[in-house]
Amino acid sequence: MSNKSTTLTNVPLLDLNRQYDPIKDEIKNILLDVFEQKRFINGPEVTELEKQIVSYTGANYAIGVSSGSDALIVSLMALDIGYEDEVITTPFSFFATAGSISRVGAIPVFCDINPDTFNIDPDQIESKITSKTKAIMPVHLYGHPANMNEIQDIAQEKNLLILEDAAPSLGAEYNGQKTGSFGHASAFSFQGAKIATSGEGGIFLTNDSLLYENVSKLGDHGRSLTKPLWNDEIGYKYKMSNIQAALGLAQLERIDELVDKKRKIFKWYSERLDSISGIQLNSEKTNCKNIYWMTTIVLDKSFNISRDDFIRKLKEWNIDSRPAFYPLSHMPMFETVHNPNAEYLSQNGINLPSGHNLTEDDIDYICNVIKNILGSD
Repeated sequence: MSNKSTTLTNVPLLDLNRQYDPIKDEIKNILLDVFEQKRFINGPEVTELEKQIVSYTGANYAIGVSSGSDALIVSLMALDIGYEDEVITTPFSFFATAGSISRVGAIPVFCDINPDTFNIDPDQIESKITSKTKAIMPVHLYGHPANMNEIQDIAQEKNLLILEDAAPSLGAEYNGQKTGSFGHASAFSFQGAKIATSGEGGIFLTNDSLLYENVSKLGDHGRSLTKPLWNDEIGYKYKMSNIQAALGLAQLERIDELVDKKRKIFKWYSERLDSISGIQLNSEKTNCKNIYWMTTIVLDKSFNISRDDFIRKLKEWNIDSRPAFYPLSHMPMFETVHNPNAEYLSQNGINLPSGHNLTEDDIDYICNVIKNILGSD
C-alpha cells in the first residue's frame, strides 16, 4: 500500500456512520402522505410509530418525543427524580446520559464499566449506593445490552428505579427480551447516526400506565389529557412531528434488515482483525444479541501508537473514525472520579466506519489499511 495517491483515486470517504442508503419508495410515500394531508403535528404517523415500537419492543406504552435526550429528561422528571437525588450510571457514554441527570438537578454517580461489554459493571454498583440514591441508569452501549438481571436484582433489593438509556440499541436483546422493555422508563434515540433514524427524534417507553400519562402531559406543556386547552401543571415541549414519525416508521419497517447488516459488517471486521494480537473488538455475551451499532477496536499499548495518531493515519487513507467516548467523570461540570476501565477504553478505543452502506470490499480495504498501520501484514 505504498502508492497512496493511486490507491485513493477511486476510494470515496468511508464515513463513520452516515446512512447513505437511498430513500426508498416506502419512505417517499409516507412523507408524501404527510404533505398531502398538510398535518404536521398530532397526526396518525406519530400514533402509528408509538404502536409499532410497543409491538416491537414488548413495552406497554410509547411516546414519540423530540430527541432521545429529551426522553431521558422527561423520564427523570416523571419519576420525580430531582434536586440532589443521586442516579448511578456509567461514565462511558454520550454526554446526554449524565447531562440529563444534571439537567433535572440530580447528581450523576459514575460506576466503572465491564471492559468486555463496555457497559456498567453491576459488581461495582452497590458500593455507589447511598441514602440519596434514587435510580440506576444503565446504557446499552454501542448496541450491547447491559447486564439487566443483576441490575434488576440490585434495584429490587435496594428499592431503586431503573431508567434504561437504550438510545443506541434498538433491536438488541437480553435473554430474548428487547432492550427498552426492562426499566421503569426507557429512552431510544432516532438521531441521524442511529440504526433507525428520523433525522432527530426519540421514544419514551414504560410499562406503567400512570407514568405514561404523566409523561404525556409533561411533554405537552402540562396540558390536561381530557380538557382541551386546559393546563394542570407547567410542562415542557418535547413532542415529535409527523415528518419525524414518518421517517421513523419507514426505518422501523426494515429494522431487522438493518440489524442484520450491522451484524454482518461486524462479522466482516471480526474475520479480518480478530487474529491480530493486541486488538480487542466488541463482544457479545451468550445471553445477548448485540446490534453492533458501532464496530469498535481497542488497541493494546504494545502497538506504540496513540489513539489520535491512529485516527489521523486512517484519515490519510480516506477512512473516517472517531475516538471512543471520553469518560464523563473527567468532564469539567462533574466531580472527577477515577474509573480505570472507562479511562483505558477512552484512551485506546476507536469507532470504525459502521454505516449500512458499507460493502465487504470496503471492509477489506479498511482492514488492510489497519494492518498496514499496525505493521501486521
